[in-house]
Amino acid sequence: MASKKTKTQTKKETKKDDIKEEIQKLKEELKEKNDKILRSIAEFQNYQKRMQKEIRHIEEQTKEKYVSELIDLTELLKKALEDEKPKEGLKLMLNNIEKFFEKENIKKIECIGECFDHNIHHAITTIEKNDCKDNTIVEEVKKGYMIGDKILRPSHVIVAKNKDEKNEVK
Repeated sequence: MASKKTKTQTKKETKKDDIKEEIQKLKEELKEKNDKILRSIAEFQNYQKRMQKEIRHIEEQTKEKYVSELIDLTELLKKALEDEKPKEGLKLMLNNIEKFFEKENIKKIECIGECFDHNIHHAITTIEKNDCKDNTIVEEVKKGYMIGDKILRPSHVIVAKNKDEKNEVK
């Protein structure tokens, strides 16, 4: 009978040892995974800091670029003001602005005679006219601009309503 107890005890001890070994492996695995997670978090935080720094750098470069252009335009305005024929200086400045717009892909929105589109036009008022279609733009109060396919500023316009069509409806 003594041998049965020792075999049973030995089996229990072996199972305990196996379980302890498995627990130790799992603890080590957990520690490794925690380390990986902490490293990943640290890497992500470093990435965020780099991106914020890069964004600030790009913003500064962009600001410098546009302020430099503005300084050039200011100098041209001063020369035009001092010029005996300021109209020539103003023409030169407008040409420089047009070149700058072209370089930056800024385009004017052409709208007179076009159908009103609320996506690119802002109606200031409507007027009744006999000789036009409804929702036709008859006057531009403020020029609209696009940069690429994005609206920078909508055109401020006056839209016509056909007078004759209103009378026919009544």
